[in-house]
Formats: sequence, C-alpha cells, structure tokens
Amino acid sequence: MAEPVTIAVDVMGGDHGPAVVLRGAYQALQNDPDLHLLLVGPADEVEPFAAAHDRARAVVATEVIEMGEHPAGAVRAKKDSSIVVGCRLVKEGEATGFFSAGSTGACLAAATLVVGRVKGVKRPALGQILPAYARPTLLIDVGANADCKPEYLVQFAQMGTAYMTALMGVESPRVGLLNIGSEETKGDAFAQEAYQLLGRQVPQFAGNCEGGNLMAGDFDVVVTDGFTGNVCLKTIEGTAKTLMKYVKDGLMSSALSKVGALLVKGSLADLKTKLSPDTYGGAPLLGVKGAVIVGHGSSNETAVANGIAVAASTARADVAGVIGRLVAASPKADAGKGEDL
Repeated sequence: MAEPVTIAVDVMGGDHGPAVVLRGAYQALQNDPDLHLLLVGPADEVEPFAAAHDRARAVVATEVIEMGEHPAGAVRAKKDSSIVVGCRLVKEGEATGFFSAGSTGACLAAATLVVGRVKGVKRPALGQILPAYARPTLLIDVGANADCKPEYLVQFAQMGTAYMTALMGVESPRVGLLNIGSEETKGDAFAQEAYQLLGRQVPQFAGNCEGGNLMAGDFDVVVTDGFTGNVCLKTIEGTAKTLMKYVKDGLMSSALSKVGALLVKGSLADLKTKLSPDTYGGAPLLGVKGAVIVGHGSSNETAVANGIAVAASTARADVAGVIGRLVAASPKADAGKGEDL
C-alpha cells in the first residue's frame, strides 16, 4: 500500500482543454488508490468532476495564464490563475505536488516565486527522462535556465542524481557533461570550467557526453545549460516522430510490406510507447520546495495521468528534501541565497 498523497492539478493547462485533463485525472485516480487530487480551475469544470469522485476536491480559480503571456508578469498579475493557485496549495501544505501542462514559463515562475526554492539552490532546473537504449537518462536542464554559470551545472548534477536515485532506483548515478568531445579540454571556456567543477564536487561525475552518445545510455544524468538542453530535447523528440513516420510509410508501401506490418505490429506499438514523451508524463522542476511536474502542452489523457503519477512518486520520495540535504553538504553550498528571475 502506497503512502497517501495529494496532488494539485491545473485543469486549464494544455492545448486540448479541461476535458482531456479531467480524463487523465480520472485515469490517475483509477491507477493509484492512495492518490488524492485537488482540481484547480473554473467552477463549471472542476466541481462536477469532484462531486462524482470521492478522492477529488474542487479548488476554484477564476483566471487562466495564456501561452503567449509574459510568464513572470502574468504570475504576478493573475493571482487567481489555475497555475498560481495550484502552486499556492503546495506552499500552504494542502498539496505535496503540482502538475500542469500549461505555460512552461508561467509554471517555472510560479513554482519559484510562490512555492519557493529549496534552501541553497541557486536556480531550479527542468529535467527530462530520455528513453536511452541501455537505460533511461535524465537530461537537465531542458529549458528553465537559458543562461548558466558553471556552478549551476554542479547543482543540476546534484539534483539529477537525487531524482534518479529516488525515482528510478539508480544507485550512484553516472553523471556526464554534454559537450562536443570526450576529452576534458573539449568545448568552450564555460564547458571546460564546468568540467573541472563537476570533477571536484560531484563524486559520480564520469566525464563528457557527446551528443551522439546521449541516447546510448552511457550516463544516468547528463547536465547542460537550459538553451542547449531544450534544443537537444526537441531535436530528439522531432527525430523520433519522423522516424516513426518513415517506418509507417515503409510498411504501408506495398501489399507484401503490409503483411509484414501485421507481424511486427505489437513490437512497433511497444517502440512507439517507448519513444513517446507521453510515457513519462512531464518534466520535474527540481530545486523547488515540492513536487512540481510540467507537462507538454500537447499532453493527451495518458500523458496527464502519467504526469500526475510522477508528481505523486516525487512527493512520496521527498526528492525536494533529498536535494536540500545534498546541496547543504556541498562545499560550495550557498546558505540559502537564490537568484532573482
């Protein structure tokens, strides 16, 4: 029996509307009998669902942060938006985690400004599990910090190892630095300085990871700045989609190949699931005081259900607490001074 946990869910997040989020919430409740949900959104969307489900409660929010709005400005201006209210529930202890497939920037801003940073964390970072061949790999940062200092990458490594140990059961995760070559002298001044810092401060650091080796699974955690990580992540996702289209076109190209397609249908379905970002549900925002998971805007109900499940697992494992202890024990730990957005 799992530990009971309460997750706040942004019903207004995502491209497909509240109905998809609510179907995902229902799926999550069915999968986890110890899960409780606080559904945040307009009364006409959340109250009927909550009335029909014992482990769901409606929390009315009257505003929505749109994708095109300035993230920090919208968070400050729209205090009753579903994203801000969801984060406030975590801050006030009514929920231990929050899931949203809404504006990534607004989620980052609200989590940082409302939930707050773990003591000693300079910059929270988004991580994304990649379906690497040998074993899953966490790429961090994938978009929270476009401009980084080398010391940020040290904390990204600490937060990433905490996540992979607590959530994926990896003992002593191998950490790599995304770079243009395997030698320690490769890369620009930023990469070379980061390499030296990681070597001194992260016991699990195992060297540089070239882009071509990222999906091999040679490392459990790969650190980089948010700009590079975001481009890398979207390239991988786009390549996976294109690959599946090529495979489908090839299998549908002739009568004989269509017969072959029937024979490998199950294997192809497994491959599609493995490569789909929906499988992992969303990216954890590591370094804030709570389990905050940011989903794709295009999340379907399966992705929403999986994202809520990841939030629940992250909360149960107290990843934020583990990160706090790791950062505090670091020789370069800053006693609580974060940096402004």
